Amino acid sequence: MTRPDLSAKRARDMAVHILHIHSTFSLGGKEARAVRLMNAFGDAARHTIVSAMPDQLGARDAIAPGIRYEIAQDPPALTGKLSVARYEAIARFMSRFDLVLTYNWGAMDAVMAARTFAKGVPPIVHHEDGFNADEAERLKPQRNMYRRVALGAVKALAVPSETLEDIALDTWKQPRARVHRIPNGIAVDRYATPPKPDAIPGFRRKKGEVVIGTLAGLRDVKDLPMLVRAVAGVPVPTRLVIVGEGPERARIEAAAAAMDMADTLHLPGFLPEPWRYIGLFDIFALSSKSEQFPISVIEAMAAGLPVASPHVGDVSRMLSMANYPFVAPNIDEVELRDSITAFARDPEKRKVVGEANRARAKADYDERIMIARYAALYGEALGKPGVFG
Repeated sequence: MTRPDLSAKRARDMAVHILHIHSTFSLGGKEARAVRLMNAFGDAARHTIVSAMPDQLGARDAIAPGIRYEIAQDPPALTGKLSVARYEAIARFMSRFDLVLTYNWGAMDAVMAARTFAKGVPPIVHHEDGFNADEAERLKPQRNMYRRVALGAVKALAVPSETLEDIALDTWKQPRARVHRIPNGIAVDRYATPPKPDAIPGFRRKKGEVVIGTLAGLRDVKDLPMLVRAVAGVPVPTRLVIVGEGPERARIEAAAAAMDMADTLHLPGFLPEPWRYIGLFDIFALSSKSEQFPISVIEAMAAGLPVASPHVGDVSRMLSMANYPFVAPNIDEVELRDSITAFARDPEKRKVVGEANRARAKADYDERIMIARYAALYGEALGKPGVFG
């Protein structure tokens, strides 16, 4: 008769119960990082996930088998008019957990609820990863003030970029000790394996074409119709592959039809495990109105790709020096087209820049460093150093 593993059961029973409050749980950069941390913490934690957009839950497909999690079925409303009753309901809900992790503006009412009803609320670590289209060009003063007040409730504020760190310190007036900049990281070594030719469903490379690709949620802030127009102007045979899903799909398809690109645009939808297919691209392109420290750029670098992008967030600081001249100064489709064209016309340049990017990713963006720093931050917030390994 096999005896039960009592030590394993005891460890599971003692697992930290973490509440994740997301603006959306579709698989984007912040969600991908949150899932990687969930997977890394294993039996040390169990998780309850709330999405302010309840139908946006695609990131759960990336949670590893065996990780204990649930999607909250009836959480209090995270958005709406200012309401003491709503804040009290959110605070009461949060009090059931050991640690609360909040993400971006869509979760800020939960942070304010903790500021208003602090008694019984567990430690909170808030994460800011960037802004939606409505704050892409200029932060809203009312939101800045709201953040400034609400963030007084958190144990720590985690940001991935120098740009966001400056905003947290200078605009939101957070004390230096509360702000923690932790660059995003990935499992860089996975991207060294060449992808299979059929790794992207429905896509096969054609002889003589340059494949331009991107990984992005199909949202307005990503401005993917602009990417379509930029690629349409590249004077060599190209194919554009946009991996992701979201509400902007119809607008992207309409832009492709208007530019006579319907046959050269491929939209396979969301695909997990990007290391299995991103190497099929020749050039990685970014067209976002707002970014901070995009994981997709690190993934492209790890795969040895050159990156064409506007100057947004920390992108120019992330890339190798060899890639820096190909960062467009402005968010402009003509400038982006020119950057893509420079790579599309010169295979040797693509190779040299791509290898420099791969070396930078391996040196600076391995996820083991990121995971260790988040584990330490969350453990410190709980008052339990080492709880996550």
